Amino acid sequence: MDKAVTPPDTIASRRRFLGLAALGAGALALPGCASYGGFSYTEAIRRLLTIASQDAFDQLLAPNGFYDTQLARLTADDVFGARSGAVATILGSPLIRDRMLREFNRVAAEGAYRAAPVVADTIRVIGFQNAVALITGGPTAATSFLRQNMGQQLIEVMLPEIGDALQVINDPVLGPALSELAGVNLSGVATSLTRNTEEVIWNAIGRAETAIREDPYATDDPLLIGAFGLR
Repeated sequence: MDKAVTPPDTIASRRRFLGLAALGAGALALPGCASYGGFSYTEAIRRLLTIASQDAFDQLLAPNGFYDTQLARLTADDVFGARSGAVATILGSPLIRDRMLREFNRVAAEGAYRAAPVVADTIRVIGFQNAVALITGGPTAATSFLRQNMGQQLIEVMLPEIGDALQVINDPVLGPALSELAGVNLSGVATSLTRNTEEVIWNAIGRAETAIREDPYATDDPLLIGAFGLR
């Protein structure tokens, strides 16, 4: 059965759902948090990651979010690496190249949609044993901590989705090209696309974390302002 392209209004609904889910996760505080004067450092890190991931996924899941954002866009070199002769031939046509890259970036967005609730759930339950160090750490300290603790979870969630989507792309121009790619190890293309999508996600969350640290007042969040606004 052909896989339908997700319409923009569905993407918008997903964004609203993810925003609400992330905010709900950020509102849950765990007992025994490191604190100072009634101020929870653990909850500040959780709120930081919640808002950063929400902002990142809002950007990535916007219509054409991957394709239109140069910081997120996946290129042919990202997906294929060192291109074989067959791939170079397929991508020789500007029409095929553009349509294929748009399709790959759309598929990447589908993978990111699957990844978003996994990130939100992890933020909700993860323990921050040294929250003070994350507060005073570098611009992406919290994102790096979260990524380290999640390990391969995003890969495991996204790979089946992206692999299936590549198999059922229904496009009269790309159909023959993708048939040719089957001989260039389509499963390898799926793995490469998944890993690059994961990298884009973490980079986007890290950029959002950095922006919050640099200007916590823009969040209008008293907890984040208290944690990062007086340093």
